[in-house]
Amino acid sequence: MAKIGIPRTLAYFNYYPFWKIFFDELGHEVVLSTPTTKGILDDGVKVAVNDACIPIKVYHGHVVELANKVDYLFCPRLVSLRKFGDFGTETFCPKFLGLPEMIRYGIENVPEIIDVRVNLGSAKKQIDKVCYEVGQILGNLPNQILQASKKASVIQKKYEELLHQEFLPEQALDKVFTNKKKAKKIDKKDKFEPELKIAVVGYPYAIYDNYINVGLLNILKNENVKILTQDMVNDSDMNKQIRTLPKSMFWYYSNRVIYGTLHFIHRGDIDGIIHVTAFACGPDSMVDRLLEIEARKRSSIPYMSVMIDEHSAEAGVRTRVEAFLDMIRYRRDKN
Repeated sequence: MAKIGIPRTLAYFNYYPFWKIFFDELGHEVVLSTPTTKGILDDGVKVAVNDACIPIKVYHGHVVELANKVDYLFCPRLVSLRKFGDFGTETFCPKFLGLPEMIRYGIENVPEIIDVRVNLGSAKKQIDKVCYEVGQILGNLPNQILQASKKASVIQKKYEELLHQEFLPEQALDKVFTNKKKAKKIDKKDKFEPELKIAVVGYPYAIYDNYINVGLLNILKNENVKILTQDMVNDSDMNKQIRTLPKSMFWYYSNRVIYGTLHFIHRGDIDGIIHVTAFACGPDSMVDRLLEIEARKRSSIPYMSVMIDEHSAEAGVRTRVEAFLDMIRYRRDKN
């Protein structure tokens, strides 16, 4: 049995259930890094290249935390998940594609890296090929790999259904991996009458990591706000927005943010939109401006962007969010 390290950031928020079950079924132990802390961020800043965006620096910090605890680091080369966009050219951003090399040559004493190429848009059943390559590295038999892949797909589907029922990822993970008693407590806690509904859009590793967004979601929850994110929108509803723009972006996460935001603009019950963007993110320099233009052109829904970096402070974000909510309440009461 091998210990497999998975950093709790980047694609973790989308695909952790699949890989957790896959490795468990193969008889290996998954070691997950802790939620992001100041120590993790500081370690990441020390070893990452200077011009990396904060999510990449955070990823480096999570790897440093796992380095001496595991036999393998699971760091797949994420190329594409679907054939999408003009000429089927949608990919992950270049830093995702080069992440295994950045880790291998940037961090000392890093364990062996499982850096299989994930290019699911290139042909059918590519996920089976990816799973087979991973299982071979770990010494598992083909029939074991096939069964593990099937069970992982079932759990991943259940997780995504929970997201579409408007559970946040940590709530959905609790329901997938914990007992029924705790799941009932999550259901009870989630039933409340919100004063406002706010769409929080952005890359999953920015909007769900409470440390690097300095507790944005908790600030909203304490203001009696129902939080909705693009991951709660199913593919069918998201794809309806594609024809409303002349062109799609090249990047997977950027397209999800854009089409998820357009869905919320037209949904009819959203009081405001907050876009969380990371300093030094190349794709976001276009995405943020596009969202601002489209929100203004298509609706009167208030829009605000919150940029995060390693120097972001909780007081600054809290002040902006509280002012944003006060403005929404003022408009509502005035009308």
